Amino acid sequence: MNILILNCGSSSIKYKLFKMDQNTVLARGVVERIGLTGSQLRYRAGGKNDLVDAKPVPGHREALEMILQTLISGGHGVIGNLKEIDAVGHRVVHGGEYFQQPVAVDNNVLELLEECSQLAPLHNPPNIMGIKVCRQLIPHAAQVAVFDTAFHQTIPDYAYMYAIPYKYYREHKIRKYGFHGTSHKYVSRRAAELADETVKKLKIITCHLGNGASLCAIDGDRSVDTTMGFTPLAGVIMGTRCGDVDPAIVDYMSGIEGITGAEVLEILNKHSGVLGLSGLSSDFRDLEQAALEGHPRARLALDMFIYSIAKNIGALIAALGGLDALVFTAGIGENSPGVRAGICSKLNYMGILLDDGKNSTSGEETLISTSDSLVQVFVIPTDEEKMIAEETKTAASNLTYK
Repeated sequence: MNILILNCGSSSIKYKLFKMDQNTVLARGVVERIGLTGSQLRYRAGGKNDLVDAKPVPGHREALEMILQTLISGGHGVIGNLKEIDAVGHRVVHGGEYFQQPVAVDNNVLELLEECSQLAPLHNPPNIMGIKVCRQLIPHAAQVAVFDTAFHQTIPDYAYMYAIPYKYYREHKIRKYGFHGTSHKYVSRRAAELADETVKKLKIITCHLGNGASLCAIDGDRSVDTTMGFTPLAGVIMGTRCGDVDPAIVDYMSGIEGITGAEVLEILNKHSGVLGLSGLSSDFRDLEQAALEGHPRARLALDMFIYSIAKNIGALIAALGGLDALVFTAGIGENSPGVRAGICSKLNYMGILLDDGKNSTSGEETLISTSDSLVQVFVIPTDEEKMIAEETKTAASNLTYK
C-alpha cells in the first residue's frame, strides 16, 4: 500500500510517499514559496539524484501537480502511475471537538473542517485546500484527515475548560485544545517500545521542544493534559511565542504603545519568547553559544526556558499522579544536551537522573537516564509523517466522525 503524506501550509507543501508493506519512504521533499518569487520543488528519492526544480508555482494546485508528476516522471519517479497511490494522509491542524481520531474525508467532513477554520484561520484553510485539490487530481485515492488536536480530545473537562463564563464554551467552543498531538502520540508509543512495556501501563510526559514547544501528560496511551491551549501561544516559553502570561498584559501593552489588540498578539506570537528575551535569536544554537561567551540576556533566555519546562513537567506529574518515562523530542529536545541536562537537574528530587555520557548524544534515539534513575528518560526523534501514514492506513477503509 502506497500512502502520500501532505502537510500543506500557506506557502509550502511538505510531502512523503510511504510504501507501507515495506515500511520505507519512497520519496520526500517540499514545494516552497508558493505564490511568491523564488518558488521551487525539492525532491529526494532513494537511488535517484536529488532534484531542485525552480520555477513559478502560482498556487497549491500547481504545487500538487508538480509533486505528483515528479513521483511518476521517467528520470526521478518511484511509481509507474498515480493509480499506485492508494491513499493520501493530510495533516490538519484543528479538528475542534468534532474529531477524536483520523477520518476519511467526504463532503460532510469537509463542511465540518471549514467550520473549524475559525479556530485556526492561518492553518486550516491551506490544509483544506490540499484535500480539495487531491480529490480532483487523484480521485481514486482515499483522502484522510489526521488532526494535531485529536490526540488531546481525551483530556477531561476540568483540565480543558477555562474559568470564564460558561456561555463562551457553549456558544463559541473556547477551551484548551492542545497541539502537536501526532508527535506526542508517536514518541510516547515509541518510548513504551524502548521500555519494553505496553503503553497502556505507563505514565509518560513528552516534551516536544522546537521553535514551537508543548508538553503532554499521557496516562495509558491517553492525553490527560497538555500545555498549549486554545491556540499554540499558550504554555511554555518558545522560540518567538511568550507562553503563559497575565492576559491583562494585552490591554496594558495596547494602551502604552497605542496599538491594537491584534498588534499586541503579533508581538506575543512572533517577537517574544527567547527571541524577545535575548534580543539575539530564536535559534537555541545561537543562544547557547552566546551564553558561553557571556551574553547575559542569552543566559537569561535559556534559564527562563529551562525553568518554564521543568515547572510545567512538575505540574503534569501532579496531573498524572506519578511518572514512569520522560521523553524529549523535536529540534531542541533531540539536539540540545545542555537544555535536557538543565531541565532534569531541576527534577532530581523526583529521582530523575541523567547519565552525562548518554546525554551527550544529538539527534539519536536513546535512553539517557542512569540505571538507578526512578524515571526512564529518552531522546526520541519525532516522525509525525510516519504516524500520519500509519493512521491513514488504518483510517482509509472505515472511519466515522463524531
